[in-house]
Amino acid sequence: MSQASQQRITDLKVTGHLMTLQTGLFCISHAAGQQPPTAAGLPGVRISLPPVSAPGNVQIVTFEQDGWLGGRNNAALVRVRRGPAQVMITIYQEMNTRHDAPRLQVIQLSAESDPLPVPVPVASEAAAPKEVPPVEAPVVQKPEIGAHIQRRGDVTGILGEWMGVPGSQAWIEGFGIAPAHLIQSDDIEYQAVLGKGWLSPWVEGGQYCGSRGMALPILGLCVRLKGAAAKKFICRVTASFTDGTKIGPVENGEPVEADSLAPLEAFLVEILPRDADSKAKRGGRKRKQSAAEDLAALLEEEIDELEAEVLEEAAELLEETELEDEIEEVIEEEIPVKPVRRTAKSQPRRASSSAQQAKKPKTTGRGGARGRKPSRR
Repeated sequence: MSQASQQRITDLKVTGHLMTLQTGLFCISHAAGQQPPTAAGLPGVRISLPPVSAPGNVQIVTFEQDGWLGGRNNAALVRVRRGPAQVMITIYQEMNTRHDAPRLQVIQLSAESDPLPVPVPVASEAAAPKEVPPVEAPVVQKPEIGAHIQRRGDVTGILGEWMGVPGSQAWIEGFGIAPAHLIQSDDIEYQAVLGKGWLSPWVEGGQYCGSRGMALPILGLCVRLKGAAAKKFICRVTASFTDGTKIGPVENGEPVEADSLAPLEAFLVEILPRDADSKAKRGGRKRKQSAAEDLAALLEEEIDELEAEVLEEAAELLEETELEDEIEEVIEEEIPVKPVRRTAKSQPRRASSSAQQAKKPKTTGRGGARGRKPSRR
């Protein structure tokens, strides 16, 4: 090979594998903890149909239309209607690279071969057609948002209105946003939440994000503005989930998802000018200030009423006290109080000195009268 040819062609290390799957729905994704690809975007993986396969038996859906998964943080959905069937896994690497080949994991999401049928209402044959007077066709606004909803299929609407029905328990499989006023499609981008900490790549406005007809719900979404539009407008997202969780409005472009990772059933996207948002905030502050003033006036009235009640009760209490004093004075005037004469208690008389002397016993002493001694014979 000439030197000029070597400059035009770069050799790659390519390996191919055939993966056999049974009937059902499968998710093929990168395993966690892999090295980022080089500046050339390698190593990478592509999933495609094998050279020989039954038409329509295997359906592959990826975020890139050509089946490219890259080197990490990507996934593909594969539906096998009648197994066993094969898909082709092709791995591309640079020559003499130190990167390991990407590692893949396969998770079976469902054993059903076909998505659930969509019920179609049947008109009653007995009902006779009624003549409807012609009416003018209303002006239909260009759709700005679309989604594929369980049991309903593709549904379109406009920004500022709910996509899906909150509380319907019908999950959303994918969506796309294409603003028709205020901003352009290239001013907005969005992601789908596929699992805990697992988001799809960013998709520009006007493109579809998610799956369609694969019976695989998305678990949330993330929408944000970019460029000059992010400085002039605010993007608000409110979402409802099949477990009853409601989140929003969220304005900071973070993923909107339920803690339980329940499927997304409805969402509301609003594009508002930042001036209107600031005016609304100022109006909210004014309303709060007015409410505070009304509350202060109400409290002042209640305090005045309470003071009047306290003064009235004090006056009544004072009147009752004065009445009791008057009653006591009348009673004292009608019933005279008789003085009580106190008599001194009789004290025992002290005996006279002569009597005390008479009562004293006679004692004989040395100098007293002497008796006669009996004679001794």
